[in-house]
Amino acid sequence: MPNTNSPYTAFATLLSSNGHPVSPAELHGLLLGRSCAGAGFDAEAWLADAAHLLENDPADNVRNALIGLQEMVKGELAGDDITVVLLLPGDEAPLAERAAALGEWCKGFLYGFGLNSAGLTLSGEAKEVLQDLDAISQVQDALEESEDGENDYMEVMEYLRVAPLLLYTELAKQPVEPAAKPSLH
Repeated sequence: MPNTNSPYTAFATLLSSNGHPVSPAELHGLLLGRSCAGAGFDAEAWLADAAHLLENDPADNVRNALIGLQEMVKGELAGDDITVVLLLPGDEAPLAERAAALGEWCKGFLYGFGLNSAGLTLSGEAKEVLQDLDAISQVQDALEESEDGENDYMEVMEYLRVAPLLLYTELAKQPVEPAAKPSLH
């Protein structure tokens, strides 16, 4: 029996019951993508970026959930030991459903990154990560319900937990400017 109390399922229900045709995975990807491009953590800017995927104005409970999600991601990225918990269906969900969510997560990430990455100079490594995410967003149908499929899924998931951190460290976590500089105000 699926775990209907997982954060993923609860969030998915909240979104669909409010008429938003988007998965939590895609929203989480979007949030991480824009964060890794250095968009910062202004709640209104995040809600504006999310609005495109939501397709209609979010009710307060959805807005609050999105802001809560952003706080969680901000805590993960801003912490000393940066770790990202991917918002994906639980292991009890069929592999096809989890693989589709991985693809949605990657699409969301690329969209969020693209919205906020104008003018950024990417290293070769960063470009490779984005190409990998693009490739992963295409392959969800290739994972078969099998032990190999499960292993592939776990490998991709592990990669997705690390890949954004490389981008975040390179682009968003730029060194803070020294205080000695005269202020422009």
